[in-house]
Order: sequence, then C-alpha cells, then structure tokens
Amino acid sequence: MWLFCSLISCFLTGGVAVLPAPQNLTVLSTNMKHLLMWNPVAQPMETVFYSVEYQGEFESLYMSHVWIPSSQCSPTSGLACDITDDVIATVPYNFRVRATLGSRTSAWSTLEHPFNRNSTVLTAPRMEVTEHGLHLVIKLEDLGPQFEFRVVYWRREPGTMEHIKVVKNGDIPVHLETMEPGAVYCVKAQALVKLIGRHSAFSQTQCVEMPEESLPLALALFAFVGFLLILMVVLLSIWKTGQLLRYSCCPAVVLPDTLKITSSSQELITCSKEDVDACAVAVLASEHLFGVWISDWRKGLMD
Repeated sequence: MWLFCSLISCFLTGGVAVLPAPQNLTVLSTNMKHLLMWNPVAQPMETVFYSVEYQGEFESLYMSHVWIPSSQCSPTSGLACDITDDVIATVPYNFRVRATLGSRTSAWSTLEHPFNRNSTVLTAPRMEVTEHGLHLVIKLEDLGPQFEFRVVYWRREPGTMEHIKVVKNGDIPVHLETMEPGAVYCVKAQALVKLIGRHSAFSQTQCVEMPEESLPLALALFAFVGFLLILMVVLLSIWKTGQLLRYSCCPAVVLPDTLKITSSSQELITCSKEDVDACAVAVLASEHLFGVWISDWRKGLMD
C-alpha cells in the first residue's frame, strides 16, 4: 500500500498526471547546420508538443534566469529542432526542452554539455570539374554564406607546380585556367569557415583531359556548306560567261523571209541532163537578145 501511494505521488501533482521530460538531448552539427534532437515522450493516441529554449554565454553568466524561446520550434510536434539561426556566435549555448500535452507539462530537460558551433563537422565539398572549349571550369556545392573554398589545381605532369584559388561562393561555375590541347588537369577543393577558423579535408581529386585540337563539327559543317555555295557560284559564272562569248563572237544569223524555203522538198523540180542543157541554151539566147537590143539602142542615140 505504501509503495502504491509512493508511485501515485510521483506521477500526480494536485490530481493531475505529470508528463515525463524528454530524454537524450543531443546536437547534430554538420557544415554549420545545427540540429537539436531528443527522444519522444510516449503518450498513446495523443500528440505531444515540445518547447525549446536556449541561453547564450551572456545569459548563462549574467542572466541565468533568462531563457530565450527558439525561433524555429516553440512549440513543435517533431523530435528535432533546427537551431542554426539561434546560434549566432562562437560561444557555448545551453538548450532545454519540455513536453506539453493539453494542460499538462513536463519538467525541463537540459542538454548535458553546452554546444559550441566550432565543434561542427566540416565535410569535403562536392564539386564538378569540366572543360568548356579551352577553359577549365569548376562548380562547387553551395554550403551557405559562411563558407569559402580553397581550390587547388595543376597540370598532371612531372615538375608541375600547384595553383591555388579561393572561391567565395558555391553553385556558380568558376574559370580556373586556359587549358592546353592534349594536357590533363587535376583539381581538388576544401571548405573554409573563417567564423570558426576551421577547414574541411580536401575532396577527392578529379582530372579532365583537354582533347587535341581538331576542327569542330559545326565549323566543318559550315565550311562544307560554304564550299558547295562557292562551287555553285563558280559553275554558274562559267556557264554565263560561255553564253556571253557565244552570242558576242558567233551571233546567230537570221535569214530573210525571201531566202527561206517554204515549199516542200517534194515539190522541187528535178531536171535531167537534157533539160539542164535546154535551160542553159535558153538563158544564153536571152542574154544574146538583150545584148543586141542594147547595141541598137546605143546606135539610135548616136544618130
């Protein structure tokens, strides 16, 4: 009976059951993104809400009674809270969480050790290395405004020096170097966070090879089309020049209508040898008579 009353007194306060406090508060921080997590408060068929509050270094030292509600999750029904916007300085932060169900609330459960953002885990940045024309180009993932990137690149051959370039922002293609045809270039990068004075490990090295110089396909196509057009123009010019020379040097002769044969070849008269001789005699006789007439006409004039 005493044990039963003790248990009842542990879970009842003024006749109202008290919720158990959330347990196992932890902060998972990667690449300056901070997530506070906790175990659920089991209440079958009920939705439990959680409130999150924090103290910075100033509040912890000079105003220990002041706790600030989290800007992202007060309250929340989830089991995690993004506290990235709450952690604005590189100092220790205390966090606490409590559960609420209707009019019932639990006690506050506090993070065992204060969290400092300089303990965040920095991972090597993902990157994409490509060649555009003769340009070596890198594109890094966007990790946030606090990040810069140290990019190291070199030409893969003995005795080549490494070059370093600091990239301010991710998710933007950046030109590194003008490549030489046939050469291989390698690139690696690491993330830098000046706010906490730390950097990540280098990413895995990526190499790209610049192809040997060759006539681009588009340029070759344009050259072929241009050649065909020039060939057509040349052939057309030769044909036109030939036509001009033909009509200038050897013009076509147009016969007058009187010289054109309009009768059919079947109507032409064919003469035998005797007919031809008779025709010749007749022609000569006519010429003789014409000569006699001319002589008589001259004598008449003289008389």
